[in-house]
Amino acid sequence: MSGSSRSPQLKLRLEGSEPDPAGRWHDGAALAYLGSSLRLVLDTRHKDALRAGDTLDLPLPPQATPRQIQDRAEAWLREEAKRVLQQVIAQKSALAGRRAPRLALSFAARGHWVEAQGDETLRCNWRLIEQTLPVIEQAITRAIAALPRDAREFDLFGPVVAKSVANPTSNPAPGAR
Repeated sequence: MSGSSRSPQLKLRLEGSEPDPAGRWHDGAALAYLGSSLRLVLDTRHKDALRAGDTLDLPLPPQATPRQIQDRAEAWLREEAKRVLQQVIAQKSALAGRRAPRLALSFAARGHWVEAQGDETLRCNWRLIEQTLPVIEQAITRAIAALPRDAREFDLFGPVVAKSVANPTSNPAPGAR
């Protein structure tokens, strides 16, 4: 097959080069976060990455490589994803009147933002943290609704029966006096 007989899209993909990481990961670069962006600042005054307003100070020297910058920035972003997603899951689960499912972060390049797995787990793509909070909330709310309901959540008489079994004299049978 000659190069001229390929479809234009395939030809473009094959001839295109990988993006240069130095162009994306450098001091002053933008990092997508909650529908906005943070400016990366290399700063060795801190031991840990620190967010202040619209900047993210990374504890790296000015001569850090693009790979070091990427690793530090994405590590911070993954931790933020865990923190924010757990908060949203707890909040939306409480509103739905159910126990909060466990969070598992997904690192897949493709797939859904959030998937319900089994009875008690939501698998969330860690890149969801790049979206706005309303988008995150909507995706998690839909996934929580897709989880199967626990049979105990429908048991309206369980607490009454448990109480009467534990203390049979408190609720005498009708007609027994």
